[in-house]
Amino acid sequence: LYIFEKCTVYIQGKLLRDDEILQNLPVGTTATMYFRDLGPQLGWTMVFLAEYIGPLLTYLLFYFRVPYIYSHRYALTSSPHPVVTLACACHTFHYMKRLIETIFVHRFSHGTMPLRTIVRNCAYYWGFSAWLAYYINHPLYTPPCKFYGELQVNYALVIFVMCELGNFSIHLTLNNLRGDGPRGRRYPTPTKNPFTWLFFFVSCPNYTYEVGAWVSFSIMTQCLPVAFYTLLGFIQMTIWAKGKHKAYSREFKDYPSLRMAIIPLLL
Repeated sequence: LYIFEKCTVYIQGKLLRDDEILQNLPVGTTATMYFRDLGPQLGWTMVFLAEYIGPLLTYLLFYFRVPYIYSHRYALTSSPHPVVTLACACHTFHYMKRLIETIFVHRFSHGTMPLRTIVRNCAYYWGFSAWLAYYINHPLYTPPCKFYGELQVNYALVIFVMCELGNFSIHLTLNNLRGDGPRGRRYPTPTKNPFTWLFFFVSCPNYTYEVGAWVSFSIMTQCLPVAFYTLLGFIQMTIWAKGKHKAYSREFKDYPSLRMAIIPLLL
């Protein structure tokens, strides 16, 4: 774990990037440089590991009903509803996938995140994971209704798996795109993998699949806190997607006009 101080550098009012070389800048023989201390920082890999390990472990504490979470008579018991076990498997798979992608798939720049921001992000992910897990694994939890419940859960599971596979496929495609280096920058396009064909319609299909996975998880568990968490995630990912969409449109003159940010033909 590396925690270090970082600063930004300004020269003639311009913020310098990490990869810029001083002798290549359009300045004279003398120049005034300004340094701004950004405080303690963590690299992106450690940021994502910290954000994702917490929800993974927190949820399992509620699933196994460790003592002092629920009533003492329910300690270390298990739910009689199959959907509760299925939800735990899906939640665990989701965050295990994120951890594996962080270690083996994603390529991060030398960028960092302030330590105080990491604490806030971890509180968000860990806190919501505990909130969801508390209700889904509660002894009084009621699964989807008897007549349509099994069908609802099964359809939601199929959508969840497809969205997770789609999200992973998009991340692999973006990773291969970055492998060309900064001089060969190009916007992402569909490949032979059918899950990447969503690039025909949106700029950030990884967010589309992520939202789809949480919507299906909400349908599967029929739990209001999960739906609320999904809504918040959708709002945040829409903001990110719109930012990336605008950046692509500005950088590439031939960027497809049919593409939207996150929802095909709508948003």
